[in-house]
Amino acid sequence: MSTLRKVVAATLIILASMLAMWFAISTASTLTDLNAKVSELSENISGLYKAHSELLNRFKSLEENITYVTVTKTVTVLATSPVTEIYERIKDSVVLVRATYPYGTSIGSGFVYDTLGHIVTNNHVIEGSYQVTVTFLDGTSLTAPVIGTDPYSDLAVLKVKPDGIVLKPLKLGNSSELMIGEQIVVVGSPFGLAGSVTTGIVSQKGRLLETKYGYSIPGVIQFDAAVNPGNSGGPLLNMKGEVVGITTAIESPISGFVGVGYAIPSNIVARVVPALIEKGSYTHSWIGIKAVNMNKEIAELMNVDITKGFLITDVVPGSPADKAGLRGGYRTVMRGGENIKIGGDIVIAMNGIAIKSIEEMLTYLAERTSPGDVIVFSIVRDKQTLQVSVVLGERPPPK
Repeated sequence: MSTLRKVVAATLIILASMLAMWFAISTASTLTDLNAKVSELSENISGLYKAHSELLNRFKSLEENITYVTVTKTVTVLATSPVTEIYERIKDSVVLVRATYPYGTSIGSGFVYDTLGHIVTNNHVIEGSYQVTVTFLDGTSLTAPVIGTDPYSDLAVLKVKPDGIVLKPLKLGNSSELMIGEQIVVVGSPFGLAGSVTTGIVSQKGRLLETKYGYSIPGVIQFDAAVNPGNSGGPLLNMKGEVVGITTAIESPISGFVGVGYAIPSNIVARVVPALIEKGSYTHSWIGIKAVNMNKEIAELMNVDITKGFLITDVVPGSPADKAGLRGGYRTVMRGGENIKIGGDIVIAMNGIAIKSIEEMLTYLAERTSPGDVIVFSIVRDKQTLQVSVVLGERPPPK
């Protein structure tokens, strides 16, 4: 029984005893009996008062020592979407890149590559500039000298001195694991609006993106997230927050977003950037051919039953392909309003791997090979399948 209940019970007993005294007095038959009962009841009441007093004191003592605990409920506000969570995690790692030229400035984006201060961006963002600065989302601006460029992959590396800033590198993901329709996030500085985020899906993979240097960037990721001038060089992220590409171009007749963007795959970034940091440049594998993809029409013109792979139309004199004995076309025909050379070698595999298109061949070279490697081509020539070994050379410098 609790102390409070005991106090209440004792009080009730005292009241009951007083009633019993009144009843005893009213029913006593003699004065002697009355005196005896009064004496007995007085003693009982005195004892009860004493017990009652002790219980009250104990109750007050307990009450004084009670610790009142206030419970405060902590409410954690959760991100309303995975995109929000990713943005909050990587926003301090994406920078606005400002390149200064004699005639003005240009704006692009970039991201922190490592804790040494290396920043990755597009080559076309900084090419030809005499000064580059990067600005973090908190407003901190730092001079960022260019330490390496590769115009063929449109990549460049800058370097900043942190000056007390805690750099948070972004992790590179595996671009080959991207799925068509997979959600992606783009962060950058469109029109100079730093820290802007958009989202969309992977529309396609393995695209060829032409450059002004006569070579195409292979394995390019096509996506539909809104990007605009100023996004170039910013990260394309998967839903793990990993960089799977670098935004590099848009397909638009009006210099604005119309639904198609392109990103350099992270697997190429992973090969090129370390070389730019170490040597300032990157050497690409080179075969020295021009080609078109096989299809039903070309197969009929050449009287072959091959609709996959690619047809070599031209071989560069003195190139690795020329030295290996690969052959280009020797007869020109009209196809779809343009001339095409037919009769050359048809490539159907490389190192035992079936090749469906020129895009697959170029992606294979960019992501898996280096100058000096030997590639075994499976070709069809005069309806015979042959194996031709080619020692890869170095791509000539840009013209």
